[in-house]
Amino acid sequence: MYTDPPRPDDGKTPWREWALQGRGAVPAQQREREATELARIVAAGALPCAVGGRTVCAYVPSGTEPGSLALLDALRSAGARVLLPVTGPPGPLQWGEFSGATGLRAGRFGLREPVGPPLAPEQVAEAALVLVPALAVDRGGVRLGRGAGYYDRTLVHAGPGTVLMAVVRDDEVVPELPADRHDIRVGWALTPSGPVRLAPG
Repeated sequence: MYTDPPRPDDGKTPWREWALQGRGAVPAQQREREATELARIVAAGALPCAVGGRTVCAYVPSGTEPGSLALLDALRSAGARVLLPVTGPPGPLQWGEFSGATGLRAGRFGLREPVGPPLAPEQVAEAALVLVPALAVDRGGVRLGRGAGYYDRTLVHAGPGTVLMAVVRDDEVVPELPADRHDIRVGWALTPSGPVRLAPG
């Protein structure tokens, strides 16, 4: 499904094209199976930190992104307070508390976000865990996003003990990605096969 990946020095655009083409070739039934596995991992308590009674920042997957609302429901069932991004003009993300599928509305870029007044970007500092969307991640913790920079501006506010975890498919954990100096590295990847420990440089 995935072609041979670009080289790290090819720049980020070819890598984004590679990941998006690969995701687009994954059959819908396989995406559903992988989403079920991601939710099962959360429900089984297999995350790298405890979430019961703590804040978790996550997001609603869209398009071919791995995951589903079932993952968010599993976090809530585990006792987590789940915050989802509220996207405004370029800058750090604001947040809203997830109360279930009926508490979501359409936001910018076709994303779904919680209803109600948004919370300040600094709420991410309270999170024990941040699940971060990514097109790919490398073994050194470099995360490939879509290029808007919302998460790099947001994750600088995360606490020193916060676990940063990119959610990707198994094929999207690669040896090395191109990186910019402002990129915020993550310590973990969450894949349908389970959590993967990375080594941020």
